[in-house]
Amino acid sequence: MTVPDTSASVVRLDGPWTHRDVAANGARFHIAELGDGPLVLLLHGFPQFWWTWRHQLPALADAGYRAVAMDLRGVGGSDRTPRGYDPANLALDITGVIRSLGEPDAALVGHDLGGYLAWTAAVMRPKLVRRLAVASMPHPRRWRSAMLADVKQSAASSHVWGFQRPWLPERQLVADDAAAVGRLIREWSGPRLPEDEAVEVYRRAMRIPSTAHCSIEPYRWMVRSLARPDGFQFNRRMKRPVQVPTLHLHGSLDPVMRTRSAAGSGEYVEAPYRWRLFDGLGHFPHEEDPQAFTAELINWLKDPEPDR
Repeated sequence: MTVPDTSASVVRLDGPWTHRDVAANGARFHIAELGDGPLVLLLHGFPQFWWTWRHQLPALADAGYRAVAMDLRGVGGSDRTPRGYDPANLALDITGVIRSLGEPDAALVGHDLGGYLAWTAAVMRPKLVRRLAVASMPHPRRWRSAMLADVKQSAASSHVWGFQRPWLPERQLVADDAAAVGRLIREWSGPRLPEDEAVEVYRRAMRIPSTAHCSIEPYRWMVRSLARPDGFQFNRRMKRPVQVPTLHLHGSLDPVMRTRSAAGSGEYVEAPYRWRLFDGLGHFPHEEDPQAFTAELINWLKDPEPDR
């Protein structure tokens, strides 16, 4: 097996963006940023890191925005802390980064787990979230009910249940040079499969020590808290409606998060809510068809009155 590469070169990939670290919520977070203007903060999902937004960063900057993609706690170039992987704390990481960047607010764009945390941040710190765009992830209350009540959704998210075992999932993720990461990304994509070079980047990033464990911890909390007081408290907290314009993006062929699970999240939004289903795309619409995804996002960001 190849020795894991711990160097910054794995994470700080070259491009038109600038890399730096910012402090927030008691930890250090790596960001890639490009452009000037209103802040758009991009939040990656599993099993990826900030680089998943490589297509959107230049496009957003060209459109007049300060585009920033951050590595979530425990992933990429950010700190791998021993605890703090519940969604409330991870959402405070995000809003803390907004403050550390010296901005009054941000448009949050989140995919997968990043989308779950974007929903959460919009509820917990509404004054810091100007707009909300979520891809491939329902509102946390919808996620909870779908996982518990929909057998098909529970089966589609079998990896989440598998993560509940101790230690074994981490070992499986990094075995054979993180071959499982490549397999998951390909299986979860639609017909437009990712390039081998892109998959290799994600495999290398997962092999950085402790990344696999930290990547899995949020999912452990999400499931183990279902029957715990902290989980009930979080679910109640998420009853508070989102008060900012929301764009909800989803691939029609997403095998991980069913369309019917994601659709209907608008019931938790007391603001203009726009649902956009991309035909023929899977779980990674921003990578599978970056042109269509980015055009939809920028048009919505520039719309002064996004319709319901």
